[in-house]
Amino acid sequence: MERANAFDFWGPKTLVGPELKVGDRAPAFTLTRGRESVDSTQFAGKPLVISVIPSIDTGVCSRQTHRFNQEAAALGDTVAILTVSADLPFAQGRWCGAEGVDKVIMASDHRDMSFGAAYGTYVKELRIESRAVFVVDNEGIIRYVEYVPAGGQEPNYDAALAVLKELV
Repeated sequence: MERANAFDFWGPKTLVGPELKVGDRAPAFTLTRGRESVDSTQFAGKPLVISVIPSIDTGVCSRQTHRFNQEAAALGDTVAILTVSADLPFAQGRWCGAEGVDKVIMASDHRDMSFGAAYGTYVKELRIESRAVFVVDNEGIIRYVEYVPAGGQEPNYDAALAVLKELV
């Protein structure tokens, strides 16, 4: 499934995958973190925020990741916050170390873009992720979805966090 003109990143781009909705079951995924895998089953039983970004080395993506890292620090172990991009795992690790980001889990979809294809965030023309936020409850049901329409726009943090806090 392709959604033409669904994301503006220096012009209109096509997103591959479905447009998920509130009430949908969150698709299973496997991502890479360093040399290890990050699997969706690791987050079962607690609310999960999935923050999807095009590239960690850009200003808006950096701000988004810092913001969710601050929220993760404030919420502690009651929730999990995952940041997903197609950046290589060692680039993600380098950035997290340099920026002191240690509360969110940073994982990469670089191998096969299967996360992006399942969540509808795979930018076909550039082989990167679009910007999006998903909040998944402890049963694996999506309770909040935001597909941010433009690369330079930040997500609605307050709306996502309000839903998350209802789940805690």
